[in-house]
Amino acid sequence: MRRLPLSSVWLLVGGIYFFVPLLATLLFSLQSGSNHSYSLGAYGDVIHDGEFWKTLRLSVVLSLETIGISLLLFVPTAYWVHLKLPRVRPAVEFLSILPFVVPPIILVVGLLKLYNGTVHAPIWFLSKPYTFLVAAYVILAFPYVYRSLDAGFRAIDVHTLTEASQSLGATWRTTLLRVILPNVKTAALSGAFLTLAIVMGEFTIASLTLFSTFPTYINYVNQTRTYEAAALSLVSFGITWAAMLGLIVVGRTSGRRAVVIEEH
Repeated sequence: MRRLPLSSVWLLVGGIYFFVPLLATLLFSLQSGSNHSYSLGAYGDVIHDGEFWKTLRLSVVLSLETIGISLLLFVPTAYWVHLKLPRVRPAVEFLSILPFVVPPIILVVGLLKLYNGTVHAPIWFLSKPYTFLVAAYVILAFPYVYRSLDAGFRAIDVHTLTEASQSLGATWRTTLLRVILPNVKTAALSGAFLTLAIVMGEFTIASLTLFSTFPTYINYVNQTRTYEAAALSLVSFGITWAAMLGLIVVGRTSGRRAVVIEEH
């Protein structure tokens, strides 16, 4: 009898470890009471709940806003550090570790003290999730986005690409948008995936600031309804993975189009 390679064995063990809890959660969510029958009633209750769609929409908007602001801030930063300020790279890398060290509960308390609504920030900044939560989420996403971009910039010759672009008369803006950014697109998408997962699952900051986001709604359902909580967990898992797969497809499609244009 032929033995399986060790890598295949570990892959099988990892698959079992990953899919068995999902299968158990699925079977539990399909139960409809003490008679051990199965139905989709829990999923129907979740989908027809208006709070589900309200909080999901808010978290999706927060995710997109955080991704946009993070890329807008960190792509030029990483590019300039690699191009002009290589000595500053250790300091920036140290700063990118700080969100790992500082717990979210400490971060939100510090932000509330800083943006106290009287001196450092207007009251509307604190009262809107699209401002205060996004500011906190950009900090949480900083390590993931910057390090993904840093790996992407390390994989390309930034100086040669920049010099070639400018020798052809391109401005700094054109060089960044049309030369550098397409070469680090995969790294930017990786940072976007991680940011999406962070925002869609962040509970501590949203809960302490009394904003009703998708994670706080999941926590509320977990405390009040049993089968609906299991169904909601699987729905949340599916939404996150569907969004990530969609971003992957979009990234590959745009990459193929770019290659075709260059060939012509």
